[in-house]
Amino acid sequence: MIKKISIAFILLFTTTIIAQEQTTENPSNWKKKGTISFLLNQSSFSNWIAGGDNTVAGNLGINYDFNYTKDNLNWDNKLILAYGLNNVKGNGTRKTDDRFEFNSLVGLKAKGNWSYSMFLNFKTQFTNGYDYSKTPKVKTSAFLAPGYLSFGPGLFWKKSDNFKINLAPITSKITMVSDEFSGQYGTDPGKNTRYEFGFNGSLNYKATIMENVTMENILNVYANYLDNPQNIDIDYQLSFVMQINKYLSTNLNLHTIIDDNASSKIQFKEVFGLGVNYIF
Repeated sequence: MIKKISIAFILLFTTTIIAQEQTTENPSNWKKKGTISFLLNQSSFSNWIAGGDNTVAGNLGINYDFNYTKDNLNWDNKLILAYGLNNVKGNGTRKTDDRFEFNSLVGLKAKGNWSYSMFLNFKTQFTNGYDYSKTPKVKTSAFLAPGYLSFGPGLFWKKSDNFKINLAPITSKITMVSDEFSGQYGTDPGKNTRYEFGFNGSLNYKATIMENVTMENILNVYANYLDNPQNIDIDYQLSFVMQINKYLSTNLNLHTIIDDNASSKIQFKEVFGLGVNYIF
């Protein structure tokens, strides 16, 4: 089952890219913007009485938007990739960030800023994750373990590429895991997938706070009608970019996840550092 879902998603993702290329005969219909950023953190100590461990950390991220508009049709796509490693003396190299997320939404204009919509969201990670608090370390996740696929019709409100909301009250959500993680992330023992049916709401808001300082908010909420609908899943990302010059910036990325099927605790991640950016 998990292999069929993976193949189906790959075909859909490939179709999206091919469709984008095939419509380039009218480039004015496309708005494309992407950023590649590399964040570097480093600390070094020598005869430092207060103590400290030498640390080197790096994070690579890609954020790419490619949106298509023609007449009453609107098609927004967003790809987020991130991977980070750090090396602390005595602990070796460990992963600090690992994300693959693809969003695609098609809207057919209804009235004003509102459109009828169909959305798709897919999330997973690239490499294995471990719990280092245990000895020996325990593997906790892997590529497509978990993987999340959500899709469904709804209503889309878009004021601009910088402010948009989608409400999808009949959303299907599929959680997939490998045999190794069967029974985890909400799946039943012996099963590789979990199906949910519920409400999905998403918001994307970008703003310039002051000169050379930009902010982006990405919020996604989900309630499963079939099991404890009061336990709402929340995925919130907040990013600040403080531009120093054309290529250098200070970046702050905050990410909060509340999902009872993945963890009973609130998950929080913060990445801060000097970034080298390339805009394409």
